[in-house]
Amino acid sequence: MARYGTFCDDFYVNLTINTELELSNQRETVLRYFEQLQHRFPAMRNFFGREHGEYVLEEEKERNQYRWATLEPKRICTGHVNPDAMQDAASLHQCVAELAPYYLGVSSLECESVNLMMGFDYTYRGNQNQLIAEALGITPAFERLLEIPGASAVAYEPSLQVALDPDCKTQFRLSIEPRTTAYHVRTGDFPEEQISVYVTVRRFGGLEANETLADVAAQLMSLGQEMMDDYVIENILRPLQQAIALR
Repeated sequence: MARYGTFCDDFYVNLTINTELELSNQRETVLRYFEQLQHRFPAMRNFFGREHGEYVLEEEKERNQYRWATLEPKRICTGHVNPDAMQDAASLHQCVAELAPYYLGVSSLECESVNLMMGFDYTYRGNQNQLIAEALGITPAFERLLEIPGASAVAYEPSLQVALDPDCKTQFRLSIEPRTTAYHVRTGDFPEEQISVYVTVRRFGGLEANETLADVAAQLMSLGQEMMDDYVIENILRPLQQAIALR
């Protein structure tokens, strides 16, 4: 598992290319794209279609580690669950970014956004909202709310999105999603659910001159790892991991 995976129970890296125009859903176009992807990653053998023009190619999910790719009317997505190394996930995303212009006709003009998302899941049975508040803290203006006698947190989903350049074209988003509901708190019956941490680096707009989708994918991967190493691990992932281990 990749180094980041040591801080959680499950780790995954997804790339999404959003387009302004609908992609071709012609049989030959779809099959040629997925055939090229399978040629690079032979273990991706399961191909099927879903409703609303979505097509999927994926590896077997029997192991807790697999690759997947989908093609939707205006989205190209791919992901790697529990990769051995970040380079493994990067290789899959680079391949998709290289294939999209040639086999799906994606133009630099119609690119609406490119998103790289790293997800981290923690399995925890208990009030996940309370755990997050205690492990990561809350804004001082809200602290006294949890001091109300008998009070229990029933919804705490911290999220922050920041622009990384003056024109707001490249943005970073960190969000934490618990699954505990008011029903669980009221009954005291907490199922074993996952807390998810989502780290997303997003690039908006068309590509620059002489820039390719593969260039953008590589830049987002590099930027995502930089944000992880400089900010997320020590301030988010490790405190959550330690708080769960102590319970």
